[in-house]
Amino acid sequence: MTRKLSLTVLAALLGATAMGSAQAYDADWKRGRVYYRQVCTSCHMAQVSKQFGPNEKTKADWAAYLTADKHNKGKDSVKQYYSKAYRASIKATNKAAEKFAEVADQELMDDVKAFMIRSAKDGDAPASCS
Repeated sequence: MTRKLSLTVLAALLGATAMGSAQAYDADWKRGRVYYRQVCTSCHMAQVSKQFGPNEKTKADWAAYLTADKHNKGKDSVKQYYSKAYRASIKATNKAAEKFAEVADQELMDDVKAFMIRSAKDGDAPASCS
């Protein structure tokens, strides 16, 4: 009887662990805000002398932009700017890139997306990039 109970408890624990690890990543919009402001905004200011705030687009616009994965009028990929390789290339001059150097690419992109959606023109907390 004790062995049967122990196996039942073990099976329940394994099931709970498997369910916990199968859950999707819960994006951190605050980390996304830091990365967006310190990496995206600083690059835009250096390259085109224009800040581009998340409140300049709607949630649907941001979702479509990220899904299309086209940056700089289609000349390059949005995803490349969240890659570890890109962060490594700018970490000497960018504290956020250095701070988040080891964050998984997809997690960082999800974090920034959460910030953009939250801060969009029609988001819960519209925000500029300043």
